[in-house]
Amino acid sequence: MSDTQTPFQILLEIDQRCRALAAGLPSQQAAVQTWSGIGFRMGDRYLVAPMGEVGEVLHEPRYTLLPGVKGWVKGVANVRGRLLPVMDLCGFFGSELSPLRKQRRVLVVDHREIFAGLIVDEVYGMQHFPVDGFSEQLPPLEASIQRFIHGVFQRERPWLVFSPHALAQDQAFLDVAV
Repeated sequence: MSDTQTPFQILLEIDQRCRALAAGLPSQQAAVQTWSGIGFRMGDRYLVAPMGEVGEVLHEPRYTLLPGVKGWVKGVANVRGRLLPVMDLCGFFGSELSPLRKQRRVLVVDHREIFAGLIVDEVYGMQHFPVDGFSEQLPPLEASIQRFIHGVFQRERPWLVFSPHALAQDQAFLDVAV
């Protein structure tokens, strides 16, 4: 008899050696469900808006001033052929925008009939939080902003969950005339 092996036997032997020398698979970690939103800063507060409520984030566009409007209404800008009212979100809530213009961004809200740009001090991009880190227990807030905050995520600091859609439906926000 001959000691020659068939090609199939050679493949089986290679398979057995590979399995014997293979490193074990890493243990499967439990998947953590996350909630995602657009993080931004308004004064010294850190907020996060749900992903579906912010259409896009822009650099502060050039805008035309409008007469007869409240001070927090900055003007109107042409964004890709569409007129975008530009509002100072900090001004609406009675605080000052950061003097650092380069960091400012505009959160675009397009909800029902409302198309508006909200100027904020700084945008931090997408933020992901574990769902079990959500709390409805809010820190002390002014009444003017409290009705737009739906909860808080705690990380190094509290991130307030802010609803641009709730703002777009608020009568005080819609009343821009002096």
